[in-house]
Amino acid sequence: MKGRLRDYLSLMRLDKPIGIFLLLWPALWALLVAAQGRPDTLIVVVFVLGVVLMRSAGCVINDYADRDYDRYVSRTSDRPLTSGRISPRAALVLFAVLCLLALGLVLLLNTLTLILSLGGVLLAVIYPFMKRVTHLPQVVLGAAFGWAVPMAFAAQSGTVPQLGWLMFTATVLWATVYDTMYAMVDRQDDIALGLKSTAILFGEADRMIIGILQVMVLVCLVMIGFQAKLGLIYYTGVAVGGALFVYQQRLIRFRERDDCFRAFLNNNWFGMAVFLGILLEYVAT
Repeated sequence: MKGRLRDYLSLMRLDKPIGIFLLLWPALWALLVAAQGRPDTLIVVVFVLGVVLMRSAGCVINDYADRDYDRYVSRTSDRPLTSGRISPRAALVLFAVLCLLALGLVLLLNTLTLILSLGGVLLAVIYPFMKRVTHLPQVVLGAAFGWAVPMAFAAQSGTVPQLGWLMFTATVLWATVYDTMYAMVDRQDDIALGLKSTAILFGEADRMIIGILQVMVLVCLVMIGFQAKLGLIYYTGVAVGGALFVYQQRLIRFRERDDCFRAFLNNNWFGMAVFLGILLEYVAT
């Protein structure tokens, strides 16, 4: 029984919470900015639980889609679906249950948020299949992860202003950055399997393009600060994030798998730095 439970937790990646944090930080950015530092407690709880559920659902459907490919990649060959410890049918049932639970949470919010949530489910479903048809699956992942931003604005304020879409853009760019680093880990395996990614598309220009995207993220965050009338504490958080981006560039300079994965993981601290900048800005005022 314990082994079975461990397999299901692994399938949902609850043993590796990095994805939860990467999805959660932009949602928390948006909730704070939309509410000018005082988000509704119920809405915060719904979004935190919803992030856990939808990230878990995304991992399940991703492993279902990749079950015939993962066995050829050393990093993923022992996943529960690939190894046969969990059946494809059971995975689909779990995915449906997780989505229904997330829908139940969204029903506690307003109609606009509910409507937007349908787009989030669609993005979660189509993302795992994008690596077969486009070299930009990381952008689709960014849209899926970033969709919590307009939903957060809608839940908190009943509308999605220009500021919300600017934050969504920043999140898509940021996710493209860190998921490209992640894809660099599997680049040779993906090429051998005929799969596509931004890491393959960018080739030898990967570090430069990641750097350009990182600058674009920072520019978007500065624009967000200007539009939301945030002050020095917020910009200090953004500056810390910029320093972390520089550190990530150093990590990936030789394109070693372990270092690229460390750079990917380091993005959790970037998200936290921006979050603390927003939070402390509002606390101080």
